[in-house]
Amino acid sequence: MPFFHSFLPRFVTLKIPPAAIRLAPAQFVMPARVSETYVLRTYPFRESDLIVSFFTRDQGKLRGVARRARKPKSNFGSGLERLSLVNLSYSQKETRELVNLNSCDLLQSQFDLLNEFDATVALDYIVEVSDHMLPPHEPNERFFRLLTAILDYMHERAPGAIWAAITYFSLWATRLSGFLPDLTDHPDRNLSATSRELAGAMLRTHISELPARTWCKDTALDLRRFLIRRMEEHAERRFQTPALLEAL
Repeated sequence: MPFFHSFLPRFVTLKIPPAAIRLAPAQFVMPARVSETYVLRTYPFRESDLIVSFFTRDQGKLRGVARRARKPKSNFGSGLERLSLVNLSYSQKETRELVNLNSCDLLQSQFDLLNEFDATVALDYIVEVSDHMLPPHEPNERFFRLLTAILDYMHERAPGAIWAAITYFSLWATRLSGFLPDLTDHPDRNLSATSRELAGAMLRTHISELPARTWCKDTALDLRRFLIRRMEEHAERRFQTPALLEAL
């Protein structure tokens, strides 16, 4: 072999497994999103995490893991209380059902409603209905605006506002879910003419612009019971909170 051959560079061919060449497959990409969101429910998970059910304006209802959310110094603070309106940052893998929650900025809290027991039960009712009526991953801008209107109305703290709010919410939740019948000539004899007329007015008018009237627990009680039965039939389950409302 000539002397100069010993100084030529040696090129080595490496055999790389095909799996190692795929540096960033789609299922590992986790782009962050920020959505205007209503928090629905939270469930303890592991030692310090929470499973969160939440409803976004642009992506619909989702579920995710808020890691270390139960620790005193978390990225979420009090933003994961039920029906808190937040700007929520989260990341999602295509192959996983649960998203990863990163942080949230609180926009509106319902904390000032919690000093009234009937308002607390009403919030629980709104959460239960929303969680069961909203299908996952389906944006519903009108339902999002419904929640905003109802909560803003409840914050006005007008006498009887709680009963007006949950009646209006029940009617529109049923309609937006697609199974509200025509109440003007519905054969249910338990529905009074007064409640049928009230339902018609609610379907035509924003809750803040309804004609003034005195609201109490018995106002449109037959209508609420009718709507709850429709929603329970649709969800194929009994709701827990209507019994609490009846007991108020």
